[in-house]
Amino acid sequence: MEPSQSEMNILSNGKTHEGMSMPMKTLLEEDQYEDPEAGLENEEFLPSADGKKQMRFTDFEGKTSFGMSVFNLGNAIMGSGILGLAYAMANTGVLLFLFLLTAVAALSCYSIHLLLKASGIVGIRAYEQLGYRAFGTPGKMAAGIAITLQNIGAMSSYLYIVKSELPLVIQAFLKADPNSDLWYLNGNYLVIMVSASIILPLALMKQLGYLGYTSGFSLSCMVFFLTAVIYKKFQIPCPFEEFSANSTAAHHSLNFSSPVHEYSNGLVHEDDDSHCSPRMITINSQTAYTVPILAFAFVCHPEVLPIYTELRNPTKKKMQKVSNISIFVMYSMYFLAALFGYLTFYGNVEPELLHTYSRIDPYDTLILCVRVAVLTAVTLTVPIVLFPVRRAIQQMIFPNKAFNWLRHIAIALVLLTFINMLVIFAPNILGIFGIIGATSAPCLIFIFPAVFYIRIVPKEDEPMSSVSKILALCFAALGVSFMVMSLSFIIIDWTTGAGLAAGGH
Repeated sequence: MEPSQSEMNILSNGKTHEGMSMPMKTLLEEDQYEDPEAGLENEEFLPSADGKKQMRFTDFEGKTSFGMSVFNLGNAIMGSGILGLAYAMANTGVLLFLFLLTAVAALSCYSIHLLLKASGIVGIRAYEQLGYRAFGTPGKMAAGIAITLQNIGAMSSYLYIVKSELPLVIQAFLKADPNSDLWYLNGNYLVIMVSASIILPLALMKQLGYLGYTSGFSLSCMVFFLTAVIYKKFQIPCPFEEFSANSTAAHHSLNFSSPVHEYSNGLVHEDDDSHCSPRMITINSQTAYTVPILAFAFVCHPEVLPIYTELRNPTKKKMQKVSNISIFVMYSMYFLAALFGYLTFYGNVEPELLHTYSRIDPYDTLILCVRVAVLTAVTLTVPIVLFPVRRAIQQMIFPNKAFNWLRHIAIALVLLTFINMLVIFAPNILGIFGIIGATSAPCLIFIFPAVFYIRIVPKEDEPMSSVSKILALCFAALGVSFMVMSLSFIIIDWTTGAGLAAGGH
């Protein structure tokens, strides 16, 4: 007598060290998807009538090692956000920044725990399909739209770095006139060339795991950036002198774009002699941007489930360990980069840290190498972030279609074209951080993982009165409060005219 389909599903998913006597619930939570052809609870994942399951774009055999998965997730976390953290510290103070950074990192780990637990219960490793399981089509669309907006904002900020920094690097190497209209000093042309020659070929890879080596190289570039920031702290005096001949006007402009210290409860003023000493707690008109920037810097949730799918011998515990290590490493790098960047320039730090270094000596060899490293890192991060967007679009528009190279390539081309247009016309990087961080980031970090967990976990296992679901409910409420508060602060800041003016270059 042949085993039933449900029994076959248990056998195919039950490759655990505990043996065949393991309960079905544990199997579903710990070792789903070791066989990409295995059946799942959701009907759309079951084999067809002829007993052969059609290969879909979400079904890949897990071959990516633990280390490569850490590199990929770490690269997804790390990005251009690190360049704005010294500015964030200048507008919060060292202690308040450390508290906020620690809180956001811890909450990110907890939200990934909720996401992985909900995923393990239903055997689904697609963010959008978790939304569908929890709330039907509206849940799937909400998750897909949030992922799309969040990652488009991330890719835009990365390419904005290319647009603003690459012309300066070329100009410094060639000793070209900064006022010349040469095409290779035009950031708009350069960002299009980088997108077509480097990002697009990497984005056309079939699986995310193939990018593990480029992710490792990208992270090594950011380690070099961090090392240079620490070294420069002990090389640059405070206050620093402008390199430009028009130093007076440039310095006036820099002070205008730096934190407005008269808002700091009347305690600190730009004319005080204390402008070269660190402040533990600072509240001013730009503090409202700090929490969205931090939240944006830690969003890796759209990449978690795709990386989980391609992880070799995947279990929930193993993927949680990948996430915890990645977040801890990025947390350490974030704090050190923010601290030493802030201690170098204090209140004069700009929204993009590298621009502040260029005001001292645009031909500094070390800073030029750092710029090249950062450009390399953010460029290699874009394909990692593009994968979940393409996956979300396919889940929303082509949910039951098999993998198709033409569609795979077309979506990547459309996305890169749109993002390049956004980067060319975006006013400044701070506006991108603030708006995206205040809207989609709270949904992906706080709200969706919590409400998906509450809806998906059976009430028989965890009633609404259980500690786990009460914590998840509070977590979702925190996300809603954070979104409303951040948007309110940004709107008020824009109304007063301080927001974008303080972020402009």
